[in-house]
Amino acid sequence: MTAEWSSLAVAVPAAVAGAALMGLASAAQAKAVKQVPEGRTLDPGLLVALAHRPLWLVGIAATIGGLLLQVLALGFGPLMLVQPLLVTALPFAAAFSAWLSHRRADRVVVLGALVCVAGLSAFLALARPTGGSNDLVSHVGPLAVVLGLVALLGLGLSTVLRGPGRVLGLALATGVFYGVTAGLMKVVAGQLRLGVTVPFAHWALYVVCVIGPIGFLLSQNTFQQGRMISPALAVITTSDPLVGVAIGIGWMGESAATGAGVLAGELVAAAVIVAGIAVLAHRSSHLVAPAPTVAGSPAPRSRPALSR
Repeated sequence: MTAEWSSLAVAVPAAVAGAALMGLASAAQAKAVKQVPEGRTLDPGLLVALAHRPLWLVGIAATIGGLLLQVLALGFGPLMLVQPLLVTALPFAAAFSAWLSHRRADRVVVLGALVCVAGLSAFLALARPTGGSNDLVSHVGPLAVVLGLVALLGLGLSTVLRGPGRVLGLALATGVFYGVTAGLMKVVAGQLRLGVTVPFAHWALYVVCVIGPIGFLLSQNTFQQGRMISPALAVITTSDPLVGVAIGIGWMGESAATGAGVLAGELVAAAVIVAGIAVLAHRSSHLVAPAPTVAGSPAPRSRPALSR
């Protein structure tokens, strides 16, 4: 028990600190991507254009710091604990986005972010994730196919829909890529504790090096397409840990509580998460909508709390 608590004493603070840096990264990147011409989905040219933006480089530095802390947390704590803690990036992003825009955070937006965090926290409290390994203990194929189909669904929706639907489709695909990346980073983190050269002998590191950048580029597309950061980031930061839960159970031997009561509670928690995202989407559309004008007078400029 002492060893378990000492591990959590490292994993939990590292995960929360990583979430804070990820929140800063998301806010900085969401503001910077609005300053460059809009490109096609997964066009690497977007990253080339962004490389000349100092604010985006700040976001990159924060991303690297957040990832390092995430690897540290994953090395000491179970995937099903660490990933949900990273959803706290959502309220951190709300605060940093308002700060970068020199505005106070909108109370309804903050409330929606906290509702998402509460829903996911309730989901994990009911699931009570335990155990698991730092290595893959079962075949990855079936779950990999399911996650691939979900990612393709998100990308498909982003091509056939416009406006908020397109943004949320991109966000869903991003969350899947992030979740899979985190699951494999758990493997890499465990291997690093055995020696710095161990990960180079395993395929997980090389897959991370491919799907990680794809997920990151998708996130930049998502931020550029959306008029406000909050709804898209809510989808990313909730789908990411939910994918992590699936990977923890399906690939790494972690266990979760079962039973009809637990399942009912998890469905309620999922509904709370959806409600939080709905609040964010509704409030965001309201904040970016043009204000009504009085005859003969110009429309006042809106002041969104999490806008670009």
